[in-house]
Amino acid sequence: MIKHIFGRISIFLGLVLTLISLDVNAQEKITLQMAVDRTLANNLTIKQAQINESLGLADLEQAKNNRLPSLNAGTQGGYNFGRSQVAGAFTYTSSTSLNVNGNAQLQFTLYQGGQLHNQIIQNKLLLDVSKGQTSKIKNDLILNVVTDYLQILTNQDLVDAAKQQVDIANQNLEKSNISFKVGNQTLADLSQAKAQVSTATLNLTTAQNQLDLSILVLKQYMEMDPNTPIIVERPDVSKLTDIKTVYDANEVVKTALTVNPDVLLAELQQKTYQQAIDLAKGYYYPTVSLYGGLASSYSNRLDTKLTGYSTVIQQIGITQITQEKVVSSYQQGVYGPYSAFEQIRDNFNQNIGLSIQIPIFNRFNARTAVRKARLNYESAQLNTQIAKNNLSKTIIQAVLDLSAAEKQYQSAQQTYDANKAALNVTKQRYDVGLVNSLDYNTAVTNFNKSENDMIEARYAVIFRSKIIDYYLGNTITL
Repeated sequence: MIKHIFGRISIFLGLVLTLISLDVNAQEKITLQMAVDRTLANNLTIKQAQINESLGLADLEQAKNNRLPSLNAGTQGGYNFGRSQVAGAFTYTSSTSLNVNGNAQLQFTLYQGGQLHNQIIQNKLLLDVSKGQTSKIKNDLILNVVTDYLQILTNQDLVDAAKQQVDIANQNLEKSNISFKVGNQTLADLSQAKAQVSTATLNLTTAQNQLDLSILVLKQYMEMDPNTPIIVERPDVSKLTDIKTVYDANEVVKTALTVNPDVLLAELQQKTYQQAIDLAKGYYYPTVSLYGGLASSYSNRLDTKLTGYSTVIQQIGITQITQEKVVSSYQQGVYGPYSAFEQIRDNFNQNIGLSIQIPIFNRFNARTAVRKARLNYESAQLNTQIAKNNLSKTIIQAVLDLSAAEKQYQSAQQTYDANKAALNVTKQRYDVGLVNSLDYNTAVTNFNKSENDMIEARYAVIFRSKIIDYYLGNTITL
């Protein structure tokens, strides 16, 4: 019987372990490169920017197509009542008539003040601006992903540290319980140990919540289902020996001005507004167009047509003496049916000509357009300089932050080592009763805080260094 029960327990434990293994295997491991690649492939903001690129390409293609001739055809038909002109004839009728007119017009712009050419150039620049905006969005998202990834790594280490702190607090509580029972500690000492466990547990809950939140943000960047379980790969930070912490701010600024998406985008927009000035000046010049057309018409009032002539002999009198008949002959028209097809064929006409439209006075619209284009260009120049100035300030601040982070990390490392040694000594003295629980808990608290500070300072150095890599246009990797 006992053997049978143990057999069932073994099967149950095997199933539990299998389910746990399947759950762990179901969690996908995400590396930094995978996170970046998925963000670039799935992020909706990027897709929206790519649609804007497609719109810019369509505008460019249309600007090129505007150099082609335009061909339009149309027809008009209707019943006319009262006195109206008969289609295809120079006559009028007062009865109801059905008139149908058809035409086709071809127009080709020969000259338009250079606007067609300048519009193509401007649309090319606008397409480059759209591409620059997409590039900027991608770069910003990469930086955001790296930032959040590093935050996840920081939070993971903080969770591990919090778990260790909970274990230490539980061990201390267990020892306090034993000491209290044998009378070596007071109730205050036991309460202090319990409070230490509660504090450590609260810190663990807070750290775990921050970790879950940072993972959720990463999923949002990758457009993943928030409920999809993932495991963020933790690279060995201790092996990151290529973290550069010393930079010349002026050299970084010089390089960044040539590769930074914000500056490049501002420069492209400046060129676009500069081209808009030439485009606006085109309104001062005449427009020369070549045109040609075809037309025909039909009317039900023209249902007959002249098909020929017949000779008609008619008596016009008699001679006075002989009384002989005097006759004359004339040609009389012969009419036959006039079909719609014949009318359209006979009324078919063509035209060709040259059209010149000269702007003489357009209520100063052209002058205002040129003036506004120049003001927009001046504004774009200022925006470009502002972008460069902001970049310079940001980089200088980033270099200073990196230097400060390196010093803070060294200080945090020293503080951690000192508190770790102090905790070991205090624990040894506490175990033999040379210090009370308050002193021991104070040493534990100081150690926990210094450990958290060291973890955060270590990742701060890595993050600050990667920020400089971002401004230099380097690929960010861990």
